[in-house]
This record gives sequence, C-alpha cells and structure tokens, in this order.
Amino acid sequence: MSDDPITARLLRQAMPVFTTLASCLLVITIAAALYLGRDVFVPVTLAILLSFVLVPGVRLLRRIRVPRALAVLVVVLTAFGALLGVALLIANETAQLASDLPRYQVTMREKIASLKEATAGSGTLSRMVDMVQDLSAELQPDPNATPPEGSAGSLAHPLHVQIATAKAGLLGTLGAVAGPILHPLATTGLILIFTIFILLQREDLRNRAIRLAGSGDLRRTTAAIDDAVARLSRFFLAQLVLNIAFGLVIGLGLWWIGVPNPILFGVLAAIMRFVPYIGAAISALLPLIVAAAVDPGWSMVIATAILFVVVEPIAGHVVEPLLYGHSTGLSPIAVILAATLWAFLWGPIGLVLATPITVCLVVLGRHIERLWYLDVILGDRPALSPPEIFYQRMLAGDPEEAIDQGRMFLKARALVTYYDEVVLAGLLMAQEDLSRGTLDRTRQDEVGTALRAVVARLGTVPAGRTIGSSASAGNSETSAAIAAIGPDRQVAAVVLRPEDLPARWRAARPVLCVSSRGPFDEAATAMLGQILGRHGLGAQVMSMAELRRGETPDDLSGIALVCFSYLEPVSLSQIRLNVRQARRAIPGVRVLVGFWRERDPASLDRLRRTLSADVLVTTLNGALDAALTFAKRG
Repeated sequence: MSDDPITARLLRQAMPVFTTLASCLLVITIAAALYLGRDVFVPVTLAILLSFVLVPGVRLLRRIRVPRALAVLVVVLTAFGALLGVALLIANETAQLASDLPRYQVTMREKIASLKEATAGSGTLSRMVDMVQDLSAELQPDPNATPPEGSAGSLAHPLHVQIATAKAGLLGTLGAVAGPILHPLATTGLILIFTIFILLQREDLRNRAIRLAGSGDLRRTTAAIDDAVARLSRFFLAQLVLNIAFGLVIGLGLWWIGVPNPILFGVLAAIMRFVPYIGAAISALLPLIVAAAVDPGWSMVIATAILFVVVEPIAGHVVEPLLYGHSTGLSPIAVILAATLWAFLWGPIGLVLATPITVCLVVLGRHIERLWYLDVILGDRPALSPPEIFYQRMLAGDPEEAIDQGRMFLKARALVTYYDEVVLAGLLMAQEDLSRGTLDRTRQDEVGTALRAVVARLGTVPAGRTIGSSASAGNSETSAAIAAIGPDRQVAAVVLRPEDLPARWRAARPVLCVSSRGPFDEAATAMLGQILGRHGLGAQVMSMAELRRGETPDDLSGIALVCFSYLEPVSLSQIRLNVRQARRAIPGVRVLVGFWRERDPASLDRLRRTLSADVLVTTLNGALDAALTFAKRG
C-alpha cells in the first residue's frame, strides 16, 4: 500500500470494483472450465451422484461382514448391469417404434382430413390444418412424380453428376464409424471407475473435505459433513425410487390404454422426471403423438393425457412430501436458473443433472461456513429472519405486505406470539438504529406510522385459532417463520370472562398501559394493551408525556394494574420514581414494568426489587401471564 494518503484513498475506493471484476472473472473461468472439460466433469459428477445412491447398499453388505472391496464391486456391477439392461431395452423399443411408424401414416392422414372437415367453418383452424397437410406433403414427396419442364432434372435441363473419390483414409473411416460407439463406452467406463474408487475411498475423501471445509472445529465439521452426506443419500435414493415408480405407473397405464411401446415411454418418463417442472410434460409429448397416430378416434389421446395429468400431481404433491419433505430445499428461481445453466454447459445430460447438482451445492452452503452464500443464492429458506423482514418493510414504508404476512401467520399462531417474536424484535432493531443515529427524523416518523398501521390492522383479526395447531399458512417466508418460532405458550389460549374476575377487575378498562418517551415505545405499548384486551382485560393506553401534562385516566379507582412499557434504555431512578407515583396515585394498584429486551432471570429479579415493581417482564407473553395471574388472585 502506498504511503501517499491520496493514493491510498483512491485504492480503497477502487477496491470494491476490483473485487467485483475478480468475482466475475472467476465465474467466467469456472463456466469455461466446466464447458470445455465436460467430457471429464460429466462422468465425475455422475459417479459422485451415483455413489450417494449406492452407499446404503454398500453399508448393508458391510453389516453382514462382506469385505469392502467385494461389497463395492457387487453393488456397482449390479447397478451398472441394471443400467445396461435399461439402455438395451430403450434401444430395442426405439427400433421397434421406428419400424412401426410407417404403419401409422394412414391414420394420421385420415385424422388430418377429419380435422380439416371439422374446422371448415373456422378460418384460423382450417389454415392451420392446411399448413400441417402441406408440410407433410413437402416432407414426403411422391417418388413417381416427374420434375416439371424447364426445371433442373428435366429432359431440357439434365443434371450433371460428378463422381468424386473419398479423401478419407482408413483411419478416418474407422474414426467415423467407431467414434459414436467408443465415446459412450469411454464415458461409461469412466463413470464405472470413478464410482468404484469413490466408494472405496469414501472415508479418505470425507477427511479431505473436512480439511478443505476447515478443521478448526473438527467435531462440528465432521457432524456437518456426515449429516450432509446422509441427507443427500436419502434424497437421491428417494427421488430415484419415486421416479422409477412414476415410470412404472405410466408404463402400466399406457399398456392398459393400448399405446404401443409402453415400456419405452415408461422408462423415458422415469428419466425425464429428473428434469424439474417440465420433465413430466416433456415425457408426455411422444406418447400423445403415438396415441394420436394409432387410434382413429381421440379416446386414446384423451386417456393418455388424463393419465399424465392425474399421476404427476399425485407424485409431486402427495408422495414427494411423504418421502423427502415438502421441497428439495431449492428456490423455484434457482431450479430454473440451474436447469438453464447446466443445459447450456453440458447439454441434455446437464438438464437431468441440474437439480441433483444444485441440491448438493445448497447442502454444502448450509453445512460449510465458507460456502454460506450458496444457501442464500440457491436455497428456499428466507434470506432474512422474520424480524428483519418486518423491519425492512417498515423502513420501505410498505405496511401492507407486513400486514398480509401477519394475517397468514395468525392462521397458525396467536397474535401475542407474532408480536413477541416478530414485531417486538423488529422494534428493537429500529431502536438500535435510532440509538446509533442512523434514523433521521423523517424516517422515524415513517417507521412509526407504518408500525401503528400494522398494530391497528392486526388487532382487528378475529381470534379463535386452536392452540397447538400445526396448520401451515402463507408462503415460504411465513412457513419458515412459523417453524422457527415454535408453538404458542399455553397462556395464549386463556381468555377471562367478566364473571370470573374479582370486583376490582370488572371495570371496563382495569389496566393502564403507560408508554415511555421513545418514538417506538408507543407501538410496543399499543401491542400490550391490545393483547390484554383480547384476553379479557380491557386496557387504556397513555404516554408518559400525557401524564406529565396533567392528563389522567377517566376513572383512577377502576384501575387495578399499571403497566410501564420501556423499549429504549431509561434511567432506573426515573422508572423507580414513576412506580412510586403510580402507587401514591392509586392505592393498592399492582405495577408491572416491561423491559422489552432479553435478560437473564437472576438480573431480572434484582432489577425488579430495585424498582419496587410487583413484576418485571421482557416479553408480551410474560406480561399477559402476569396480568392474568393478578386478575385471578384479585
């Protein structure tokens, strides 16, 4: 670094640009390497993914005392034998279908003619049918037709034919003939060798992965790697079993419908289902075309379409969640982006491998700290926590989205839980920004207005959800928030009736909630009063400034509990003074002080005694529990 301060400042300013350019160059280099080295990377990737599927089989043989080398050879050779059998089956069925296609031409011509008659009254459909018929005629010219007079190949203009000798030698001819055969054989051989060695050296590869991931915390890294491998093995094995079952059902269904070559279409359906979103639809195109060519009517086509329309949703939305959860852990955009990228780099095989590869990357991002960005970019988990999302919406001045999220949340959890875990935590973030001086006056007013709108609107959502319900609601962000927060506390289900209360607590509003002077304390105090009111204890909300101006509640004698709410740090002596003034003004009143920040129980009890309060709480659930307890005791 230069000693010149101007040069040093310029270098610091240019550093983000250099970092961005270096990152872009790294991405381009990796993409180029993957594209140019696909003949090596594709077999290695297939071998790694296949090893995840075969690991359970090797472990099973090892449990019955089979030597490792023999167990690996048995499992791998069995798997490759099955794959070879499937490949031969596909080749045989494809050859049979190709030989049968000429027999279906008559049916297709008749079907096109019937379509032309049926669409005679519709100009657009009629033109489409004419176009298809013209294209068919162009693709299949009449061999007996003579070329028109004057055209090339006629008597007036004969064609000049020149015979040229082949320039390719023996090696060129052998290469042209053997190339299409040797390339797939070489790829298969590489996959076989890599799979065997990956399974044989699995522990050594794991140790190297731990070293690369960082061995500072060996126990944590080992547990993370083992957990990731186990999860991937279960996921890929479950996906393989599901896709095989899908292909089997499709094959049996097509056989029952009467579509020719159902085995071929069943195998293709099982393979294509590895392609996300559109794989099943692509696998349905060829059976639909063959059904249209075979059946003079339309019943076979309709039955084939119904088969795919029924089986795919059942497999995707019923069976998949039972096997490996409700999702692969990938965001939909990441799946589409990965499919596009890998198809561009590796062709059709990349399209099939896109989802498995991306799942591996997401698992690495979740378990290896250095690769955390992979989970953020590709995973389906929210990038921000629920309080961060809420506070971001408040900063953006968009309370409507936060209100919608809150309503979806309230389908599965109580309002007091949402306020505690999301809104109050977001308020603390706002208070911290305020303490650091990063929120100007205008932004404070905008955030405060948005907060008041959220609290007012959510307070109108009717209660009545059953405590302990596991209902899932809303989008992925809401579902993740519900899962992270956990169940409601039991106090959220308690609602007191007037006849259950002592005489002093039967006033219309027996609780007085007093907010501190901070700009966000008003929202926290409003939430507290709203929660108490929903559980049978009417509350009136006032600010400390109103009390100091001489404004007092309507009926001091009807107040049984005073709640002081503090979001920002305040002088303890001032709080103690407020508590004493409340006791003097309302003899026999209970006093609750809410410090809406986490504290350990020991320091909380010492602080309560210092303030001379009846109870000191840090959560709205705790405040609700204390208020209900006071009300029951009288």
